Amino acid sequence: MEEIQKFVFETRIRFIDTDASGRIHYSCMFRYFESAEIEFFRSLGFRTFREDVSFPRVHVECDYRLALLHDDLIQIEVSLTKVGGTSVRLDFRTLKDGQVAATGCVVMVCMDRKTQKAVPIPDELRKKLL
Repeated sequence: MEEIQKFVFETRIRFIDTDASGRIHYSCMFRYFESAEIEFFRSLGFRTFREDVSFPRVHVECDYRLALLHDDLIQIEVSLTKVGGTSVRLDFRTLKDGQVAATGCVVMVCMDRKTQKAVPIPDELRKKLL
């Protein structure tokens, strides 16, 4: 798959996101992906919260490769790997000490807020993504 855009977001694993084993809770990586996604889109001048359309997630996945512990410094690489007619796919690589700790993806669909149906990504937003 051809990479269109890449962005790196750095943060630390928060204590509240860990479980009894001291590792990140399996569901919490999506919070970090979302934080990286928001900053990626902000860097492009692309707003996913709008009055006319929204971008619900229709597919998410995450694979863990290394333990992520409280206060670990991580870098999340965000790659925009597909811009379709109505959807966008982002791929994520989470690095810890230069090693891949987690990978994942998110697919979002552009949806009309009134009809709740998929619609083409508005041209002004599409131009910022390409």
